[in-house]
Amino acid sequence: MTTAEIRAKYLKFFIGKPRNHKEISPAPLVPENDPTTLFTSSGMQQLVPYLTGENHPEGKRLVDVQPSIRLQDIDEVGDNRHTTFFEMLGNWSLGDYFKAEQLPWVWEFFTKELGLDGNRLYVSCFEGNKEVPRDTESAKIWKKIRVPEDHIFFYGVKENWWSRSGPPNKMPVGEIGGPDSEIFYEFTQVKHDPKFGEKCHPNCECGRFLEIGNSVFIQYQKTKEGLKELSQKNVDFGGGLERIAAAMNDDPDVFKIDAFVLLIKKISSVTGKAYKRNETSMRIIADHMRAANMIIREGVEPSNKQQGYVLRRLIRRSALKVRDLKGKLVGGDLSLNFESDIAKVIEDEVGRFSISLEKGMKQIEKIDSVDSKKAFDLYQTYGFPFEVTQEIFADKGQKIDKDKFQKELEMHQEKSRSASAGKFKGGLADSSEATKKLHTVTHLLHAALRSILGDHVSQKGSNITSDRLRFDFSHKEKLNEDEIKKVEVLINKEIDKDLEVTSETMTLDEAKDAGALAFFGHKYDELVKVYSIGKFSKEVCGGPHVKRLSEIKGHVRINKEESVSSGVRRIYAVIEK
Repeated sequence: MTTAEIRAKYLKFFIGKPRNHKEISPAPLVPENDPTTLFTSSGMQQLVPYLTGENHPEGKRLVDVQPSIRLQDIDEVGDNRHTTFFEMLGNWSLGDYFKAEQLPWVWEFFTKELGLDGNRLYVSCFEGNKEVPRDTESAKIWKKIRVPEDHIFFYGVKENWWSRSGPPNKMPVGEIGGPDSEIFYEFTQVKHDPKFGEKCHPNCECGRFLEIGNSVFIQYQKTKEGLKELSQKNVDFGGGLERIAAAMNDDPDVFKIDAFVLLIKKISSVTGKAYKRNETSMRIIADHMRAANMIIREGVEPSNKQQGYVLRRLIRRSALKVRDLKGKLVGGDLSLNFESDIAKVIEDEVGRFSISLEKGMKQIEKIDSVDSKKAFDLYQTYGFPFEVTQEIFADKGQKIDKDKFQKELEMHQEKSRSASAGKFKGGLADSSEATKKLHTVTHLLHAALRSILGDHVSQKGSNITSDRLRFDFSHKEKLNEDEIKKVEVLINKEIDKDLEVTSETMTLDEAKDAGALAFFGHKYDELVKVYSIGKFSKEVCGGPHVKRLSEIKGHVRINKEESVSSGVRRIYAVIEK
């Protein structure tokens, strides 16, 4: 079964009766209003406000397929299961159904819709801790479905607790999470390797088992006192499309599914090498270039900052692997079968890197031992990302301290005021009260700019932390002091009116007819939320917002205005009490 067929079956299964889910559009791969993470890494990122009680315009039962990028496992890419880019099948209950419905449904999807052998499926549940009880409820449901008792395993917070920041002790105040129940497929042809433990089990790293689905029961929120139960119990299911396809093939090598077949074939043609005995290098190239293709589609280009730096890492690591396999490197080697505009971005980056690569490799040959400073020098002088240098010297039996390299990088960024310092680690979408205030202020700022400068002004992006907002908008000229002052005065005048912030659910056409602003060229869902601030502002938005402007508790001050690119300006602003 192809990935496209699995994807279609999943959506049909949850949209149809009696499950009656509404399909929502996936979030952009590059988030717009989350300054703490570079890429969308799960389907729930766009749903945080609704998991904590806000009403979703499409209702309480949702389903989608979310393109995602996760960088946590990038060092693991090269084995038979880890990928940087993947598609996540997701379904959610926002305070509607819970374990009794979710677990039988997902079992039905895997065993009846896809036809996987139930005897090859194993499940896991949360073993409990001081704050959260053992999940015997899920175990009873699995037994009722006739999952054999010896196919049910209990694990602790490391394996069967889910939040975006990890176990409960790592969750910041306000973060949501809960216990989960995972489903694993057993590749019976894979023999257990004793180096991973005396006995094999679903979370064993020997490769016999592969996680294909995870039902998270988001029912807790972190407070200063510890975990408290949310007002609603939520379900957040995630199933890796590529891994499910591997299970359908009954082949533990994810890179043999249809989504990778043509890429691997093209890489083999370019390098003149067979996949067999060159699996690790070809998997890295295929994975990284598939991810690069998707990132470039989002408008990102290689650079030394944020998403552009990740893209550069992916392309340059792939280029090094092609050089190792082929013995040389030319610009077109990594363009593979991509569209011409995407291939051009890749070819240009490979061309830039190939010049410094040969010089850098000659320099590396002179180095007997490497440390974090030498690794940074290779990065700064020859453009070798840390992962590339690390890999080269790993073959020589040497290891580089990544934390020390990061300190060298941050020291350099501090000196050059690089705006991307600390952004490579990723993190959490912030829905704190401070962020709600500033998010609401962006609506006021947008309306004020249009009032003072003209209707040609439209939002091009925003970046909000708990301390300040950054707002990009279309405008050709630098704002003078008088214009900035007028914008500030107008915003603060509206705040002093203590206007109410209201929301309505309607179709996109209805929203536009009502005068609501909608930008970014999104593919919107059938129904959207429109937030109004009195008669001053009306925008299509997902939140979060304050309920009245008095909650802002202060006035807005613009502390910086600058150019971003041709025809796009940027404003930084804060709330002063």
